[in-house]
Amino acid sequence: MTPVNSDTQPKWKLWAGKILIAIVVFLNLQAAVYFLLQPGDYAPGFELSGVAGNAMIQGIGLLFIMWNVPYIVALVNPVKHRLSLIEAICMQTIGVLGETTLRYLLPANHAMLSASVSRFMLFDAGDLLLLLLAWIITRRLVLIK
Repeated sequence: MTPVNSDTQPKWKLWAGKILIAIVVFLNLQAAVYFLLQPGDYAPGFELSGVAGNAMIQGIGLLFIMWNVPYIVALVNPVKHRLSLIEAICMQTIGVLGETTLRYLLPANHAMLSASVSRFMLFDAGDLLLLLLAWIITRRLVLIK
């Protein structure tokens, strides 16, 4: 793309993209904090209990934080860090497809676990839509050096 004067680029597009990414980051980090601080509230939904169940849920909380690194980089500037936004979209897509596969492979007698996985599917699908919207809104913006 040919660089254009930064005054002619709609700044609202950059900010709209950042806001959409910020919503995803906020929701993901909020889930991470809840999993880290209150694992006992979430372990039963995964048919886990006790110290091992709590540790497993806290481990998932740590993973949520790790997985958000490219999201946070994209949040800084989704045009300058376009690759990070694309990585986040790919990660989110893998999550939705993987969770959907897991959900439909679960035996019927695991209703609570099925419900928990279904919530993850919906949560991640919503995040994926927000990230895709951020990419669509910012895709034609050009980085001005």
